[in-house]
Amino acid sequence: MKKFLATSSSVFNALCCGIFGHYYAVTKKVTSHINEYECIHCKKQVTTDVTGNLSALTPELEDINNTLQKVYKKKHQHTPQHAA
Repeated sequence: MKKFLATSSSVFNALCCGIFGHYYAVTKKVTSHINEYECIHCKKQVTTDVTGNLSALTPELEDINNTLQKVYKKKHQHTPQHAA
């Protein structure tokens, strides 16, 4: 019975996403302009691309986002300025 309920709820969630669209929540802030999102109903993952549109989160894009996040954090670390 549990399997049937899990299957029917996932079908219902997919149906809702198909009719009303996805409801994305931010799962990871990569930079101030790029985020990763996940639909709270069907668990579809997307990210913002170069043009600012949402595109499916592929392993390649996930790798790019991880590298970009490392570079962004390194660049924006607070380093004290030495007075001359």
